[in-house]
Amino acid sequence: MTTSLRDIPIIDTDTHVVEPPDLWTSRLPTDKWGDRVPHVEWDEDRQEEVWVIGGKVISAAVSAAMAGWHEHPPFHPRRWADANPDTYDTSRRLGMMDDYGVRSQLLYPNVAVFNAKSIIGLHDEELQLACVQAYNDYLLDWAGSDRDRLVAMACLPYWDLDKTLAEIERVAAAGHKGLVFTQDPSAFGLPMLTDRYWDPMWASAQEKGLPINFHIASGEVDINGFGHPDNGQHANYAMMGITYFMGNAKTLAQLTCGGICHRFPDLKFVSVESGIGWIPFAIDGLDWQWKNCGVFKEHPEYDLLPSEYFKRQIYGCFWFERDTALSAIDYLGPDNVLYETDFPHPTSMSPGPASDAQRPDDYIRDHLSGLDETTLRKVLHDNAAKLYGLS
Repeated sequence: MTTSLRDIPIIDTDTHVVEPPDLWTSRLPTDKWGDRVPHVEWDEDRQEEVWVIGGKVISAAVSAAMAGWHEHPPFHPRRWADANPDTYDTSRRLGMMDDYGVRSQLLYPNVAVFNAKSIIGLHDEELQLACVQAYNDYLLDWAGSDRDRLVAMACLPYWDLDKTLAEIERVAAAGHKGLVFTQDPSAFGLPMLTDRYWDPMWASAQEKGLPINFHIASGEVDINGFGHPDNGQHANYAMMGITYFMGNAKTLAQLTCGGICHRFPDLKFVSVESGIGWIPFAIDGLDWQWKNCGVFKEHPEYDLLPSEYFKRQIYGCFWFERDTALSAIDYLGPDNVLYETDFPHPTSMSPGPASDAQRPDDYIRDHLSGLDETTLRKVLHDNAAKLYGLS
């Protein structure tokens, strides 16, 4: 490779903004909805700040702010004031990106994705929609005037299809660059992902050129369901992460075998925060099953194999992988691969006292610099720039 890494404007395709405690209380009328509005309280029993929605404690308030933290997950900052400001302050985030040589970051939520069940559980259609819209507006405001560097992804009120279609119109006009959708709507009592009920949503996203982003753990999340307590909380937390990564294989199977890619050939899909090393096996296995199970006879209108639908429409994101990432890029080719850091989550490329991570620039130099320049540019910049309409 003859180019300098600093010559490539890296686009980091999965990061998170740690939501401030007043995100919703500062934007929604508490005199109307009271403490049903999502807000942060101190929990004396847990000895930490927690998110409370509809009067119920749903999660630790700062568990996502692990960048630079001195304890191994699931231990995390107990108070907002203890978190690294890079996780929630715009100017600090931009400074960190400059230090790492990152041009742009795609911004995903924490509470609005991982705790969507609690928002649905408010059982108040007006308040539920207001929560989603307030978050989407907050993220654009947080990006400020640097929207080519700080790139907002929009959540959807998917429990109501008409409101979802209206919100797609609204966020597309506002400047969001992609849509975040649940991998498993059936977990919320909604039609399953492959039900044609969702076709109007796919059609609207396709028309507007907005990629559909399937972030891991966007179904029903239960962090207590991984392993017996006797295993220890660190071992069980490790199980949880890898299980969520591999869960995106189910989404990949449904997009290809469920006819969604076929019906919407110009719509793009992204498997977010799931890695790519497993994808060659998954699409190889899907091709085998496609032929072995006679899908081509059942659906003669499907003109491509799953692997071909993948190469036409689906992208995978990687960060900490080493040899598996390189072998996947070699197998898939460079056109369907995106780079991310997952900042500031527990698995992110955020060095610290209790992290095995490298800085992104060090990781890229040590593990990707053997790629040819064209491939490296596609993976680090060109694919994401084309997909999300960035410079």
